[in-house]
Amino acid sequence: MDKHLSKYVPYFTLLALSGLVFLLWNITTVENWNCQTASTFYQLQNNIQSVLKTSERLLPVAFNYSYCSRFGQEPIEEEAGEEGYLLKFISWPEPPVLGLPLRQSSDPAQSYYIIQDSGELHVGGQLVVKVYVNNFLGQPKKHGGDFLVARLHTPELGAGVAGLVRDHRNGSYTVFFPLLWPGVVLVELTMVHPSEAVMVLRRLREEQSDRVFFKSLFRSGYLSETTVCNLCLPVKQQPLCNYTDPQTGEPWYCYKPKLLDCDTRINHAKGGYKKYLLTLYESQYFQSDVNIKIPIRAAGTDSVTVLPAVKLQSKRRRLEFTPSGFYLRGLWRPLSGVVMRQFNDSSAVTQCLRGKNVYMFGDSTVRQWYEYLVARVSEFKELNFHSPKNVGPYMAVDTNHNIVLRYRCHGPPIRFTSVSSAELRYISNELDSLRGGSDTVVMISIWSHFSTFPVQVYIRRLRHIRRAVLRLLNREPATLVLIRTANPQKLDPESSLYNSDWFSQQLDTVLRVMFKGLNVRFVDAWEMTLAHHHPHQLHPPPAIISNMVHFILSHICPVRKKRRRDYIMAR
Repeated sequence: MDKHLSKYVPYFTLLALSGLVFLLWNITTVENWNCQTASTFYQLQNNIQSVLKTSERLLPVAFNYSYCSRFGQEPIEEEAGEEGYLLKFISWPEPPVLGLPLRQSSDPAQSYYIIQDSGELHVGGQLVVKVYVNNFLGQPKKHGGDFLVARLHTPELGAGVAGLVRDHRNGSYTVFFPLLWPGVVLVELTMVHPSEAVMVLRRLREEQSDRVFFKSLFRSGYLSETTVCNLCLPVKQQPLCNYTDPQTGEPWYCYKPKLLDCDTRINHAKGGYKKYLLTLYESQYFQSDVNIKIPIRAAGTDSVTVLPAVKLQSKRRRLEFTPSGFYLRGLWRPLSGVVMRQFNDSSAVTQCLRGKNVYMFGDSTVRQWYEYLVARVSEFKELNFHSPKNVGPYMAVDTNHNIVLRYRCHGPPIRFTSVSSAELRYISNELDSLRGGSDTVVMISIWSHFSTFPVQVYIRRLRHIRRAVLRLLNREPATLVLIRTANPQKLDPESSLYNSDWFSQQLDTVLRVMFKGLNVRFVDAWEMTLAHHHPHQLHPPPAIISNMVHFILSHICPVRKKRRRDYIMAR
């Protein structure tokens, strides 16, 4: 029997080799097949993979991403020095023991505040409030680090102002409010997160920067693949496609598709959110109606009466905090830099913007300004670029007044549903392409999509933007540049892990320090949101957006110096 089979071995070998050659030839020439055959083959492959591996392949691999901040160009000595200063500036007090049970953590319901008695209070003075934080057992906390925000307001007057919270790192805090209008004022104090939760957020930021992950679609003909992308990816998993920006050195990577080349990428999109990020102990610190954005009660009165300003004061008390502005009758009133004007009809807006090129770069919070102007000024006509909704780029023109409005999103990381890879632009590169001048207005907002990454990543991005802003102002000093700050938003146990106000506050502080002293204007979205009576939202409501736009227009078309004094007195 074996003897008879042995004579067929050469035939079997030849047949196997022929089949192998045929298979290799087909793989290397798959794009030359007819469309139907290629599509069928690849659909079959994808179906098999979807059963076995796809869900696993499109999720980020468990990995310690603490090196993410260094994944890119190393900072030079001067940059490293600034980075160290900024990280120290935003450092947060640590509790002596981590992982405490809930009953020993800060409880806003057991905590309280007391308004300090300082006699008669007048406009121009300040209100001081002492805060004492207790745990769930009613015992005083012995350390600081709780994230508190404060507001002073008078609902009947549509008035409100943010307060300054000072942490004494012993479980007590002092809040300072400037007194800016007469009448009865109410204190509102909120614990956004207990100190124990803040430490968890800090750990997630440093170790789980991929908890929001991204993906890109690659396509060539009828072949397509989707892979995971991010600022940093474990290189041992599979080969990478390197999309580092050649001008700025900003890093971005995707896993290389199995059958397609890196230059076949057609889009960028949010992939999703990692789940199960917390231990059982940690999850206790993130409970709605328990310890996320919970008011702190007053021990005694929660209001005081403010008397009109005293015209002659022998000694004017030094204020501990001067906000950027406050609300009165629902209108924002800046305390420095510009006289606020109201542009209540479309003709006032178009007259102000006549002959202007307005560029808006950044996330969806700056896109709100574009949408507000287009919706309320009928003269603006949008050009149809067939851009995805809420993604852009967008452009609107008013040919009668020679006005052009433009919006473009910033480069990755950005959590939009789908952005064409051809439209992924970095703000600094866009600024370098502008001529600038007195007819140019630039508005920038970049913060929300960086909340999951180590702060060093944000510092690096702002450094590139700052350099580009300086180059623009050197070319054309008359260019007006406005930068929007972060703002607080609605939080729940899940969103706190990705978009907490604590992340935003840290980035906001870095932004203000890095652009301090430059010829730019801040639109203080943090205080404009915190001081308002509307609940916090990532995208503030129209009442707040309207005040932001009027503030911007007041900078574009300021009150003339000759009229300034009369204008202020009339108010």
